[in-house]
Amino acid sequence: MSSPPWDYIAKLVCIGDSGCGKSSLTIRLCEGRFSPQHDVTIGVEFGSRIVPVGPPHSKPAVAAASSASEGGGLPEPPRVVSNAPQKHMKLSLWDTAGQETYKSVTRSYFRGASGALLVFDITRKATFSHVTDWLNDLRAIADPDIVVILVGNKLDQTQSGDDDAAPNNKREVTRQEAEDWARRNGVLQYVETSAKSGENVEEAFMRVAERIFENINAGKYDLNDRRSGVKGPGPGGAKQVKLATDTNKGAAGGCC
Repeated sequence: MSSPPWDYIAKLVCIGDSGCGKSSLTIRLCEGRFSPQHDVTIGVEFGSRIVPVGPPHSKPAVAAASSASEGGGLPEPPRVVSNAPQKHMKLSLWDTAGQETYKSVTRSYFRGASGALLVFDITRKATFSHVTDWLNDLRAIADPDIVVILVGNKLDQTQSGDDDAAPNNKREVTRQEAEDWARRNGVLQYVETSAKSGENVEEAFMRVAERIFENINAGKYDLNDRRSGVKGPGPGGAKQVKLATDTNKGAAGGCC
């Protein structure tokens, strides 16, 4: 039987208030399209995408660290330069419901997640006010090492970025506010996205995937344990070869 076209599979959850664009972000990443009309998510919906992780695809450590500091969040850990073949990770995306009615159900999907996108709407201050509650719920249930990134969606509706005086600018949360929150709460980084235009959507998911890959190399996951949120393609979720000698499993794919 042929090997799958990925080296690892990681579970990511998209969380945040209803109407922030979580489903639209997932659809944009998996299918490369934007749907202006989308039914409210009940419970959870799924998507997936295979992406390259680690060198040679990833940016050098210095450049990545600079990017992290600019976006606000945790500093980049040291990266070891390697000549190993390109790795690929399948992101299993769990798009959760944001309505209060389904919160008890939504929380159950946090278990076994290795990454999370905490999404709010930059044109609605109330959704930003709730991100602390979402993060507390996540950290109470998920693994302590879960990788979290803060995502301010609907950047297309600001038109002029952070210029609050610009006409037609609907922004209610500034970039500085969100970056400060990310730093205070130990969140990896803050990224502003537009599911409509696609701006920074892939970058947000890739940032989480790269940090998960770094955690794999640091030995933070038990690939034999299904509850760890990261698995390899072998029996029991473990890959019976050393990371430094893995062969290339194929090119990045699209949504499955």
